Amino acid sequence: MTGRAFTTAEDLSAALTQAASRVGPAAAAAVQAEAMVLQALIQANASGRPGPNAPTGRYRASWQVTIHPLGHGATAMVGTFAPQARRLELGFTGADALGRVYAQPPFPHVAPALAVLQPTFPARLATAVMGAIG
Repeated sequence: MTGRAFTTAEDLSAALTQAASRVGPAAAAAVQAEAMVLQALIQANASGRPGPNAPTGRYRASWQVTIHPLGHGATAMVGTFAPQARRLELGFTGADALGRVYAQPPFPHVAPALAVLQPTFPARLATAVMGAIG
């Protein structure tokens, strides 16, 4: 749309409508790509120190991406149902429900992955949207 002259309001309206139809898929693709990168970073961080040591690979494999399309984009959830995830990320000190006592230090693997992506995600999303409008 940039640099193009419109002779009528109808031409401009049609161009805006057409551009708007491309924004949602472009934003959704950007969100999905970022979610996949986040999943890969978390899994890499969960492959040994300073993150958790996951020797069997089941914990790393438990991290999944779920994309939820929206009208003009998407949301993504990156997570796991592994019961040990919270304790590995945040640590745990005290007795559990079975009376076992732990002094487990945190092995952050999610927060460092988010710290890598968060500063640049808005710019990558804006680039995708501007490319769709372009």
